[in-house]
Amino acid sequence: MTVEIRSAPHIKDDAGVVKIMRNVVWSLLPICGFYVWQYGVSALASLVVVTCACLAAEEFFLRLGRQSGDLGDWSATITGLLLALTLPPGFPLWMGAMAGFVAIGLGKAIFGGIGHNLFNPALVGRGFAQAAFPTAIATYTPSFLPDRFTDFIPSSLALPFMTPADTASWVAGLNIDGVSGATPLARWKFEGVIASNWDLLTSLSGHLPVGPSPLLILACGLYLAYRGYLDWRIPVAVLGSAALLAAALYPLNPQHFPDPGFVLFSGGLMLGAVYMATDMVTSPVTPLGMWLYGALIGALTVIIRYSGGLPEGVMYAILIGNAATPMIERITQPKAFGTEPTKETRA
Repeated sequence: MTVEIRSAPHIKDDAGVVKIMRNVVWSLLPICGFYVWQYGVSALASLVVVTCACLAAEEFFLRLGRQSGDLGDWSATITGLLLALTLPPGFPLWMGAMAGFVAIGLGKAIFGGIGHNLFNPALVGRGFAQAAFPTAIATYTPSFLPDRFTDFIPSSLALPFMTPADTASWVAGLNIDGVSGATPLARWKFEGVIASNWDLLTSLSGHLPVGPSPLLILACGLYLAYRGYLDWRIPVAVLGSAALLAAALYPLNPQHFPDPGFVLFSGGLMLGAVYMATDMVTSPVTPLGMWLYGALIGALTVIIRYSGGLPEGVMYAILIGNAATPMIERITQPKAFGTEPTKETRA
């Protein structure tokens, strides 16, 4: 009789990188579809251009031999879709293309390709856009505008290195009552106006300049968690720590600190918690580390929102969490069996 001795793992399934990434893309399709329904052809063009820029950058660096992976692993597609979802729908397309190239180049290729990057590539691209084009990235357009499926937002088609069209004046010329170009976070931060939690949760009310519905994002995240392609501990820790800190501060000054619902459903917290903080490469693998990592991101998001000069803090919180991941994994590593003396061996 022949006995085969093999190393772990002894139980295997067919869940490889390609299958996991493909399922993440599938889960993003309803979110992207909702985004296009909100903002029309400008949102569709942004998704296509930014994703194509990421794929082109991936192919460029692969040909240079600077990174591992290939176009068929879907990782660049995920980066492009997530990056586009974090940008305003009227963000100039040429700027979005630059952000996509930087996301792959500085966020992934420079570290050696898929599986080696320290930071989430989509957020690296978003950080570049924040620093390079601060005015354009802060210019939002109300959702569900008329003719959004036939007319581009003027700023989308700005020529490279030319000043984008004045989107605020264009929106004002539409003569629609109750339209504001400021995001709910910006209105709270600078005007003290807090939007309804239900309106934020569904993203269906009026012409709010918001991203896809947090409720839809959560539903798509549950699909990934059910399939085992997302560890539920991280989004629960992110959202839970943000809610707990907001709940602790809210009673101290309700006029200054928004309620926990507003904190959870506004801005990009839900998208960041479900799709970006959970990136398998840039997040901890130890169970305790996941809780600490998520709690750090959630708390930092609230602190930056409340104390920083910008209304949003999710991007910076996740990038800081990515940087802290090696240390978190080091301090949360479980002890190997047999490395600590038991009561019997001490005796």
